[in-house]
Amino acid sequence: MLAPSPTNRSDAGFTLIEVLVALALVAVSIVAIGSVLGVKVRGVRALEQHVALMQATRTLMTVGIPPRAELQNGTSSGQAEGYRWTIDISPLGNGWDVPGANVAWTPELVRIRVKSPGGSLSDIRTVRLMPRPSE
Repeated sequence: MLAPSPTNRSDAGFTLIEVLVALALVAVSIVAIGSVLGVKVRGVRALEQHVALMQATRTLMTVGIPPRAELQNGTSSGQAEGYRWTIDISPLGNGWDVPGANVAWTPELVRIRVKSPGGSLSDIRTVRLMPRPSE
């Protein structure tokens, strides 16, 4: 005896409702995966911009600050590759004079600000010893 073909049976295959539910689940999964990837891409882009800003700041610290013998109080600024920078050199507080001491150096505050083309700002401060002006 021959078995009835699946097309003749009432329970053969999927119903239209089952197919639509399966497609809806697949669509929701794809949208969820897409949103997670979008968040990750934005995070990676922000990290890349931060690394580029830190590299520009580090380069400025190594080549932008004059040698110790040429260090002078004041502000200098400029722009390179879209990054705007400012270097401020000012005395570090007061009261560094010790009566009767023969000290050839005085500490100076060096503040470096670098602004990226995207608007991010890096503000780094360091202290450098500067030759004391002769009196």
